[in-house]
Formats: sequence, C-alpha cells, structure tokens
Amino acid sequence: MVDRRSYRPYIDLRMRNIRKVQNELKGRPVTSQRKLLLSLIKKAGGHVSAKELYRRATRIHESISLATVYRTLRLFKELGLVEERRLGQLYCHYEIKGLAQHQHMVCRSCGKVIEFDSPLFNQLAEELQRDYSFTLNKVEVYMEGYCKDCAKDEKDST
Repeated sequence: MVDRRSYRPYIDLRMRNIRKVQNELKGRPVTSQRKLLLSLIKKAGGHVSAKELYRRATRIHESISLATVYRTLRLFKELGLVEERRLGQLYCHYEIKGLAQHQHMVCRSCGKVIEFDSPLFNQLAEELQRDYSFTLNKVEVYMEGYCKDCAKDEKDST
C-alpha cells in the first residue's frame, strides 16, 4: 500500500502553481496551452518572437497551432502579463511585463536582441523631466546595427 502522505508536498506545490496561473489569467480559462506558453515566455528570460515561442511549444505540445500562440499572446498582452516590443520592422518580441527598465540593440542581419541598461539614459530622462516639467512614464530606446558576428561576416563579404 502506498503512503499518500508522501505525495502531499507535491500536490500542495502543484495546487499553488495552478492557483498562481489562475490569478495571472484573471478568470480566463486556464488551458494547458496557455500554461505552457506563459511558462515558456518566463523561461526565455528576455525577448521571444511568436514564431520562436511556437517552435519551442510544439516540441512539448505537438498539437498547438501558430494561431493559438498569436491569440494567447494577444490575451497575455491585454491582461498585462507581457509587453510587446516592435524591434525593427520584421518582428514583434514578447517579454514578461515588469522587468527592470532596459534598452535594446537589434542586429539587422540575424535579428539578435541585446538588452542593456545605461545610467546615461536614466540621467537623460531625469534631465528632460526637470527641464521640460514633464513626467515620463516609459522610456524606450531601440538601436539597430550589426552584432559582432554579423559585422565580421559583413566585412568578409566586401
């Protein structure tokens, strides 16, 4: 006979995780696909495109469709769980909302996104608020160029 008490910590942890996801989805049905996508976005730790999210999700849940990924991302955005960033003209990237303020550099060749934080941007924001009596709620900086690898490839091809 199996001692069910040994399963108790596992069940408690699982129920806590389910309640947390339900709170995040604010009353919307908590489907296995939504749980998976939210988990994958959190694990990405930065920016992830819808197509990359789809690629990762189909490894785990083969029946998920690209349309489901886009609908779920739209829902997550409406609920304030993720932020959508248009980095360049090619793709939207998604990240968990509430991460510390940061700026972005995007490679024009491979699409790599590099996040960075510079005190210069914070100083500039403070100076602008002071000089123009303006309250900033959000500062977004996006820079485009070539990463180290693509810049090298670019030089080699010329």
